[in-house]
Order: sequence, then C-alpha cells, then structure tokens
Amino acid sequence: MLKPRETIAGLRPYHSPIVSRAGLSLDLNESMAGCSPRVLARLRSLSADELSLYPEREVGERLVASFLHLGPEQVLLTNGMDEALSLLFNAYLGPGDELLFADPTFVMYPMLGAAQGAQVVRVQSCEDLTLPVADLLARISPRTRLIAIANPNNPTGLAASRVNLLKIVEAAPDVAVLVDEAYFEFCGAALTCRTMILDLARHPNLFVGRTFSKAYGLAGLRLGVLAGAAEQIDYLRRLSLPFNVNSVALACLEEALADRSFVSEHIAQVKRERKRLERLCNELGLRFWPSQTNFVLVRVGAQAKTFVEAMQQRGILVRDASANPGCNGCVRITVGTPRQMDGVLQAIREAVAETS
Repeated sequence: MLKPRETIAGLRPYHSPIVSRAGLSLDLNESMAGCSPRVLARLRSLSADELSLYPEREVGERLVASFLHLGPEQVLLTNGMDEALSLLFNAYLGPGDELLFADPTFVMYPMLGAAQGAQVVRVQSCEDLTLPVADLLARISPRTRLIAIANPNNPTGLAASRVNLLKIVEAAPDVAVLVDEAYFEFCGAALTCRTMILDLARHPNLFVGRTFSKAYGLAGLRLGVLAGAAEQIDYLRRLSLPFNVNSVALACLEEALADRSFVSEHIAQVKRERKRLERLCNELGLRFWPSQTNFVLVRVGAQAKTFVEAMQQRGILVRDASANPGCNGCVRITVGTPRQMDGVLQAIREAVAETS
C-alpha cells in the first residue's frame, strides 16, 4: 500500500471537521466588515476573457512592490500566506535541520516544519507570553535553518519591538528568519509596530510575510506576499507554481491597494471595538492580553470549553485556545463590527455568568 513519509502521515489536519459553522464567525480572525466596495465593483466587472486566460502574477507583484517601496524582484505573490510559508519552509528546511520558534504561535509553523522532516525546536514564551528573545538566541545552533516569528503574534495578539527582532536576525546571519506580519495593519504603538520590511536591504536572511486576508477582507481570494532579498526571492520563485495566484485575486488587488480610506476606517473601527472588548474583560475580572491585532486572547478559566459552547449556543463562534502552550483556559475572540459587538459583548456577559 502506498504511504507518505512518516512525518506526513503523523500530521493532523489544520482544520478539524466541524458539524456546523452556523453563526457569527469570530474564531478565524477574518474581517467582519467585508472588503472594499471598489473590490466588489471590480469583481462585478470581470469579463469572460479575464477569466479564460492564465493570470499574470508579475503585474500584481509590481503593484505590491510599489506599495511596499520595494523592487518587484523582492516580492513574491502567493496563494494566501499559507503558500508563502510552505515555499519558505520547503526551501530552507530538510531532514536533520532545526526549525526554531516561540510557543504559543501560529500552528502552521510546526506542521510545515514537521512535514519537511525538520526537528521542531520550541521555546516557551515569557510568563506574560511576550517573545523570549534571550531564550531564542540561546537555542540557535549550527543545525538551525529557519526561525519563525509572528509579529504581532497569534494567538496572543502581542507585538515584539523591532530592536528585539533585529537581535535575532543579526545573531543568525546564515539562518532564514521569517517575520510574519499578517496582522501588522492593526498595530497601535509605533515602538512595537515598525515593519521589518524597512530592514530587508541590510539583512539578506530576513523574510517578511504579509496577507490581504485580514485588514483588506480578502480571505476568500487567497492572496499573500513574501518579501525578502532579491536573490532569496528568486530561489523561492523557482519553487512556486507559475499560475499560483488566480486572475480574480489579481484583478481585485489594484482596487484593494487603492482604497486606503476603506482600510483605514476598518482598522480604526477594529481598534475601537477591541477597546470595548478589553473594557468588558476588565469589568468581568477576566485576564486578557493587550492586543495589536483584530482579536483578543482572554482567559476565562477552567470552563473554557463550556464557555465556547455557551457562545455557540448564542450563535457566536470563538476559538478555544487552551491547547496552545501557556494558554490554558484561554479563548481567542475576533473583533467584529460595532453592531455585531453589541451582541457579542452581551453574549460574553451571559456566557461568563452561566459558566462561572
């Protein structure tokens, strides 16, 4: 019987089967405000010719490169950030190599590392779940080939400073260092939210990931960005499939980038509603981590699973984060629109009362 490598056969699927996803989806960190009206208008204007021809990814890469103040040779468009991660891990990891990251973080990192046959080296975050810079530096070894850092982090919502990230990048010049900025647009304080894209020119081992799934509301179109030194991006381009980004996503990209007022207002709205959620947590005596993303990690205690079920009974899906190291008793709640959050906050009050 044909079987895959053991490392593949032992992996669990990223998405577990769910009987029903009916309700308000606040468990996947999607945009609850949808996408720009300009994007919708462009979708409706698509012609038969645009759909019948193979997509030209390079046109989109020039647009994104200009937006990020980079050269087109420094940018690779991918089918969502997931494909960008897959390409990067495939290029720099193999059996016997080490993947290094701090827990808790994005669950795809260990999955992709294990799929390449690499040794997954986990460093536990600090007690307050901030990035354990000193411990990460201490675990870099001659076998370390890739370091993955989500900034801001998922599921904590916390952001590390550029100074600390540069310490890691500079300590491992022969190691690929990924700074995954999927939630960068939602950052608040300038100190913690300086993009690492500004440092690409000086650090050829640095890669920065971005996505249009969050702030731009295009999760369904699957459009990600991987930026890095031109030579390194050229290696990854050789691994990528020639028509990996579909023509619909590419057609909408220009409008998504151009409608800055929509994105700015959405980000401002998320920050306002995030504050409302955090104020409620304070009122209810629930521990939470000050977020720089479009979600908040909240510790509801030993009844986390029951709390998630109570929210689902009220038509709201939230993520049980208890399985993440250091997140026992925690749930992750995506921030919705003002109208949605009116109902969400009331549901949280009721669920807490019901499960306490």
